[in-house]
Amino acid sequence: MQHIDHTLPWSACGTERSLRVLRFGSGPRKAYIQASLHADELPGMRVAIELKRRLLELEAQGRLDAVIELVPLANPIGIGQMFQATHQGRFEFNSGKNFNRDFPALTEALAAHLEGRLGGDAQANVTTIRQAMLELLDELPAPHSELDGLRRLLLRHACDADLVLDLHCDFESVMLLYAMPQHWAQLRPLAARLGAQAALLAEGAGGDAFDEACAAPWLHLREYFPEAEIPLACVATTIELRGMADTEREQCQASAEQILGYLADQGMIRGPWPAAPENCCQPTPFAGAQYAYAEHPGVVSYLQPLGAQVRVGDPLFEVLDPLSDRHSVVRATTDGILYARERLRFAQPGLWLAKVAGSTSIRQGRLLSD
Repeated sequence: MQHIDHTLPWSACGTERSLRVLRFGSGPRKAYIQASLHADELPGMRVAIELKRRLLELEAQGRLDAVIELVPLANPIGIGQMFQATHQGRFEFNSGKNFNRDFPALTEALAAHLEGRLGGDAQANVTTIRQAMLELLDELPAPHSELDGLRRLLLRHACDADLVLDLHCDFESVMLLYAMPQHWAQLRPLAARLGAQAALLAEGAGGDAFDEACAAPWLHLREYFPEAEIPLACVATTIELRGMADTEREQCQASAEQILGYLADQGMIRGPWPAAPENCCQPTPFAGAQYAYAEHPGVVSYLQPLGAQVRVGDPLFEVLDPLSDRHSVVRATTDGILYARERLRFAQPGLWLAKVAGSTSIRQGRLLSD
């Protein structure tokens, strides 16, 4: 195992933060796995601990046929953001920005950089494009903030990977994946191994999240250079490892083993591994997800368990105002699975309380919330 440490720019005087990347194995292919970019989403970090332990074993056994980079703590800024004993790891205190938004969008600069350099050899094109990505990231002006520097470091390590897994969780959630529809066939075995109950697919979810920053340039470069052979050389997904409280050892060990099984499916780990299950959830469009909001403030009582299959009109939760006695019931507006719930039980203005994955598109524009 190789330790790669990067010092973040713009730390306060007398302080220093660093990003650590762990590199295992060798070979022509590469997988990149990071955890807890939203620093208060700890299941990914707990799974990464198990991945580190197992990758050390597999490396010692000579079973790694690819480079596997693991970032167990992808957000050294957010991990220390505590306010009155409550972890605030989703938004940077200094700027208020979401840590998993606004990653560098490389496509237009790449297209200009690659003009006249791509042809009919797909593998040669992959090598050329990856080298161009690294060059462009290195040529960017100096980062203007600690957060800007962190985003560039993470993307630089991931942009030349064949596979990118970004480990997150929701407040309370079933196991699920976010990905581009073009990658579903390749990711289906991963969803099956993890026992995912939902997979939300979108070609452009908006917000320039990390997985999209890694995968989308390959899709868009095909549009810029239709005459060239450009494969979708980076398969990227965000894995929601259930809810924020789901850090139990056995559960996280199982998730790590399922991820390693998928790497074995991809030829990155040598040796026998249990086959992926045949059964798998059916993917749905991210645009088909209902975000359910309360109509007024009050105490929230959920009326459906996580993972429930609901139909239009089924009650999702009720809200009761303790002063006015106002009472309302919020219902499903689509058929689908209740895949996530807010962990707080008091309705806040403008904040969703439940999410239902439906098969019919009902939303437009930016799909990601902050």
